[in-house]
Amino acid sequence: PLPKGVSVVILDTSTRRGLVGSAYNERRNQCEEAARWFGVKALRDVSVEEFERKTKEERGLSEVSLKRARHIITENARVLEAVEVMKAGNVKRLGELFNASHDSLRDDFEVTNDALNIMVDCAREQVSCHGARMTGAGFGGCAVALVKEENAAEFVTAVSAAYRQKSNMEAAVYVCKASEGASLVQE
Repeated sequence: PLPKGVSVVILDTSTRRGLVGSAYNERRNQCEEAARWFGVKALRDVSVEEFERKTKEERGLSEVSLKRARHIITENARVLEAVEVMKAGNVKRLGELFNASHDSLRDDFEVTNDALNIMVDCAREQVSCHGARMTGAGFGGCAVALVKEENAAEFVTAVSAAYRQKSNMEAAVYVCKASEGASLVQE
């Protein structure tokens, strides 16, 4: 469950992904190279501790593939931790995990663009924002922020204005609330 009192805010940068098929394939190849180097079928089978130990002890993996692997391995750990902090209702830590995820997507996986980074920065500048990160495949599109529910309207106004001022683009911002989702309806 999402912690109580939190709105999920979708921040559309008004930028769209271009022809990035080669970038996706490149990242997949880099991750496969790293998995072979770690001696596993997939990077999900490498813990953060194993990553840190092996990368300190051995050389041989390209710097780029090392960065890609670091993102995948630490992102998997963040997701598992996010499940636990959501169960505990710890929105502060959940926001920190969102922030760390975006930073890793930007710095290690390199799938953000200027508009996404500006949008996330504009969101994080707001006191009511617990955390923000890009969402989707990257290279454009949307970010998502966790915002104090009672401040959502002010957040929308402030982020929209800041993004317009810093990027000269208009954002589309959607305030959402987590719900149960699809389920069987009893007659």
